[in-house]
Amino acid sequence: MSHRPFPGRRSVLRGSLAASAALTLPAVSGAAPAFALSGRPGAGWGVQTGDVTSDSGLVWVRSDRPARMIVETSATESFRNPRRWHGPLLGADTDFTGTTRLRGLPSGEQIHYRVLLADPDDPRRTGEPVAATFRTVSPKRRDGVRFLWSGDLAGQGWGINPDFGGYTIYRAMAELDPDFFLCSGDNIYADGPISATAALPDGSTWRNITTEEKSKVAETLAEFRGNFRYNLLDHNLRAFNAQVPSVIQWDDHEVRNNWYPGQTILDSDARYTEKSVDVLAGRARRAFSEYFPVSTLRPGARDGRVYRVLRQGPLLDVFVLDMRTYRNANSPDDQTVDPQGILGREQLEWLKRELSRSRAVWKVIASDMPLGLVVPDTTEGRANMEAVAQGDPGAPLGRELQIAELLRYIKHRRITGTVWLTADVHHTSAQHYQPSRAAFTDFEPFWEFVSGPLNAGAFPAGALDGTFGPEQVFVKAPTASNVSPAGGYQFFGEVDIDGHSGELTVRLREQDGTVLFTRVLQPGRVGQ
Repeated sequence: MSHRPFPGRRSVLRGSLAASAALTLPAVSGAAPAFALSGRPGAGWGVQTGDVTSDSGLVWVRSDRPARMIVETSATESFRNPRRWHGPLLGADTDFTGTTRLRGLPSGEQIHYRVLLADPDDPRRTGEPVAATFRTVSPKRRDGVRFLWSGDLAGQGWGINPDFGGYTIYRAMAELDPDFFLCSGDNIYADGPISATAALPDGSTWRNITTEEKSKVAETLAEFRGNFRYNLLDHNLRAFNAQVPSVIQWDDHEVRNNWYPGQTILDSDARYTEKSVDVLAGRARRAFSEYFPVSTLRPGARDGRVYRVLRQGPLLDVFVLDMRTYRNANSPDDQTVDPQGILGREQLEWLKRELSRSRAVWKVIASDMPLGLVVPDTTEGRANMEAVAQGDPGAPLGRELQIAELLRYIKHRRITGTVWLTADVHHTSAQHYQPSRAAFTDFEPFWEFVSGPLNAGAFPAGALDGTFGPEQVFVKAPTASNVSPAGGYQFFGEVDIDGHSGELTVRLREQDGTVLFTRVLQPGRVGQ
């Protein structure tokens, strides 16, 4: 493997990062990580880094009280002669969260950083620093790229179980030491309350850490914020965040199952007093922007959107899609004209334009929903469609029309190296799309890989729609619905791009890191 080693990183994890990872988890509902009682600000929710580039990174922290965010960086973990960055004042208006953009960093290097929180009235009074690390993007092809992806965390009532070790999948992912982690959506389940216990099929009991905000569906801004805080109670996730930068996208459960703009919640769903999904989505989006380091959503960002492209050196560009904010209403999806589709016209034109501009060997399209898997929506009491495919194997209809337009564009512009990654459906699989098997044939072959969940209920695999000619080369899924993490079927994927050959290797992995399926793709091809 040509991927570059970084000696010293493990020693950082054993040392200064342990302070973030080992915070005491609550033994009773409603508790938060233990903070120092010194009167100094505490960063007990850990730190995160996101949207890292060749010379910058976006650092996140949450304080337990008003504080000034300060970041120090160093080439070594000793922090001799650190460079200091003065960040924002953290207050109640952002739930005491904030981000600081680190600029002018050396490319392709391990960056050691620590976050200090200072008393706004006395800058000399700072809390215990929280140390972490990340790698900037290398401009050298020979260094290669390795990243992981998955999605779906704390869904279907399966939350943080201390008896199970918490979110143990993050330990397995950390062992692979990736350059970054792509979360493909459903970072929370705002519509999924967490109860103290749940019965397992073998008669044993699953025990959850619980909080007040997770005791009901999220409606208020405070409840959405509490959903994001809930996951940070897990020591595995905090340790992972302190080691691996993230690329975050969102899907439906950040707001509500199968939501779309303009939707009104039926009166039959008595869990909700707020019936406007647009109101809920606005609150969810604000909390999402507060709790993740997303470059296009931070205060002052010009774009204010989730979809974006992240350049990862000469080998890789990642195109992060938003299939939720701009979609049309869920329906039988059999219309013969559909200009809005699942992406919206503006996002589709952006994606085509950025794909054409890309000079990277590989173009990963990070999709929060699969293309060829049929995902039905019965939340409104009728058989609507939630994703792209609608079960009709014939010519494109509905949202398929927009995907057909994109695939045709990729073919005729001879855009090489496109690979689709997604989550959402709570199993893992690999689909190869081939025109010779398809009703719509004006495209080049491509692969779609599915992973997840991280810690949620696992479900059987759904049917394939033949419009774009998918063949399911591999699948692992349970036969029963809502299998708990204790029953297995928790997954993540790995992408490893070799710096010498340019080959892209996809590995689908289980919760403990076991490799289930491997596929090697060759560079420089329009389709394969």
